[in-house]
Amino acid sequence: MRVLVVEDEEFLAEMIADGLRRDALAVDVAHDGVEALELLRLGDYDVLVLDRDLPALHGDEVCRRVVEARLLTRVLMLTAADSVHERVDGLGLGADDYLTKPFAYEELLARVLALGRRAQPALPPVIERAGVVVDTARRQASRNGRYLSLSRKEFAVLESLMRAEGAVVSSDDLVQQVWEKNISYRTNAVRVTLSKLRAKLGEPAVIETLSGHGYRFGDTS
Repeated sequence: MRVLVVEDEEFLAEMIADGLRRDALAVDVAHDGVEALELLRLGDYDVLVLDRDLPALHGDEVCRRVVEARLLTRVLMLTAADSVHERVDGLGLGADDYLTKPFAYEELLARVLALGRRAQPALPPVIERAGVVVDTARRQASRNGRYLSLSRKEFAVLESLMRAEGAVVSSDDLVQQVWEKNISYRTNAVRVTLSKLRAKLGEPAVIETLSGHGYRFGDTS
């Protein structure tokens, strides 16, 4: 799941981003509305965590343009104002959810995950193929009953490959789905992560490499 956090308070923005990354989400950060629109134009985000009171371009206008562009991105609006009138105004602009500051990180995470599920086709929370089980709600994975200790990137790559249901997933697609915008497509991050993931999954191998095309999660039968 890809998330864009737009918050002009840099400490708060990084706190939110770091927390979401620890929970295996790919997160980019912007500090004003103009930068946010540029990132939204360049990338596909499942969820936009949007502070309402932004410099350069107000959060209301960012939300309005997201709706006008008919982006699939779901909007979670943040604000220090907690009146019913303010919440109604925010939802009236097209925001999908509303959270007032200060908030508990656990609540923000739950709302982001819920919106992310709405931004994607309905998918089961538990995926199972070839003895590999991925529980997306608990962020746990196992193979033939053996718990897999995966890093957040390894888990996210495994989830992406399994959700593809046997289709080939390119390196570029994995970068878009799992990593933040500042990773270079020329790095070997995907290859290294897949190498470690394969080692943890063990034999027989279930992740195929199709030279020049990408990767595929296949059955062993």
